[in-house]
Amino acid sequence: MKQPSLLRGVLSFSAMTSVSRVLGLVRDMAINIQFGADTATDAFWVAFRIPNFLRRLFAEGSFTTAFVPVFTEVKETRTHADLKELTARVAGTLGGVLLIVTALGLIFAPQVATGFAPGALDHPHKFDLTIDLLRLTFPFIFFVSLTALASGVLNSYHRFALPALTPVILNLCMIAGALWLAPHLAIPIMALGWAILAAGALQLLFLLPSLWRLDLLPLPRWGWNHPDVRRIMRLMVPTLFGSSVAQVNLLLDTIFASLLVTGSQSWLSQSTRFLELPLGIFGVALGTVILPALSRHHVVTDRDGFSRSLDWGLRMTLLIAMPAMLGLLLLARPLISTLFQHGRFTAFDTDMDVLAVSALACGVPAYALVKVLLPAFYSRQDTRTPVRAGVTALLANIVFNVLFIGLLFALWAPAPVRQLPWLEAIAKVPGLHMGLCIASSLSSYLNFMLLWHWLKRSGAYRRQAGWGRHLLRVGLACAAMVVVLLLGRCLWPDWMTSPVWTRVWHLVVLVAAGGLTYLCVLSVLGFRPRDLRVE
Repeated sequence: MKQPSLLRGVLSFSAMTSVSRVLGLVRDMAINIQFGADTATDAFWVAFRIPNFLRRLFAEGSFTTAFVPVFTEVKETRTHADLKELTARVAGTLGGVLLIVTALGLIFAPQVATGFAPGALDHPHKFDLTIDLLRLTFPFIFFVSLTALASGVLNSYHRFALPALTPVILNLCMIAGALWLAPHLAIPIMALGWAILAAGALQLLFLLPSLWRLDLLPLPRWGWNHPDVRRIMRLMVPTLFGSSVAQVNLLLDTIFASLLVTGSQSWLSQSTRFLELPLGIFGVALGTVILPALSRHHVVTDRDGFSRSLDWGLRMTLLIAMPAMLGLLLLARPLISTLFQHGRFTAFDTDMDVLAVSALACGVPAYALVKVLLPAFYSRQDTRTPVRAGVTALLANIVFNVLFIGLLFALWAPAPVRQLPWLEAIAKVPGLHMGLCIASSLSSYLNFMLLWHWLKRSGAYRRQAGWGRHLLRVGLACAAMVVVLLLGRCLWPDWMTSPVWTRVWHLVVLVAAGGLTYLCVLSVLGFRPRDLRVE
């Protein structure tokens, strides 16, 4: 595959994803204005995070990384009839399994809620609300997993724009739920549950016409014993951890956060929105676009093409991830106070969100690099190596969670609180959720380092020339951007009490100045658009 095709694919995917991420911010602003950060919103974020976790773990994680290489191989080496048969069998099998999973989720919603939010058991109203919301949001996994199947088919045909646009539907539904439906319900937060249920069905319907035009919309058929379906299932099992360690870590954070002060769930969920901006627009885009390309290089045994494509992906990742990390660290307070501090979202909530965003921002390069490295293994149908790295990082995250919650508790807890039993004490000290974010960042770096070590040892990737020059350019451009942003923060230090529109134009100026400085210094140092191509 020629490099311009890869670049066009990334730009197409990123453009559509950026629309979704911007709407995601608008969605969170609407939720904060309408509900703030309280018991009801904590219950909602738990209820949404569980099916959303399953979506990323199974649908966008293990299923996509197992399905796309097999689908690409069949597409490249067999007839269209075989490809259509594979699509029908996968759709039928996946749909059948998902119906069972959805039914079990609805029946055992109280047990699921207990497992993922044990801290809510001490608050009966919050626990009951979590169960009611979970029964509305859980069917989302059925619809969105079939949407992931449709997206995988379209991505294999290098059609990235429409799949990247499907999250826009979810965000629009949630905005409508918060601002329009909520005031009409006896329990306003339930509007968000209904919005998610509707969005799941609409996302799937949105992609079906594109499959029909490819003549890949057959009647689903059960295919448990179909050889290619069995191959996909064998590849899926190991990738459950390998492709979704960050998501598993976030779900573990949900369990820990349920033991902390009220509002912790909401602060964590809102802080991940800022993490998803660079990851969704570029990290996920690169991983999504590179997987079919690497799979094809592997099928035709083009080792040089494999290395060039992966090397290009890694350079692009650092080009975006490094300034994104520094920008989030320096602009966390301006961003949160400007976008979220309205309605029922207070200055205290802003302070709590800043702690989480600052800690998660430090992990942006690791999160993004992992998204690009994983396809290097899955395209070669090597699913075991990512599992080894993923399980190690997952266990480390649990240890880090306990360690950093304990450390922050020791630093911040007042003397009277220290005398209480530990579980009761940590529920009275605000800010301990920052420890969960630090743990997630550190475990992601561990995951990246293990993957990088084993990739180099495998010999599948050979580093291309020019890395020293690339790193120097990025480093100097980032340094210049940091200086400009620090000067701006010194010029405008007040972000908590100044008028909203003053915050808005100050933030726009800071973001524009930082971004232009980064691009200008890159240009002065000799970076040109042709450097985005494979040498």
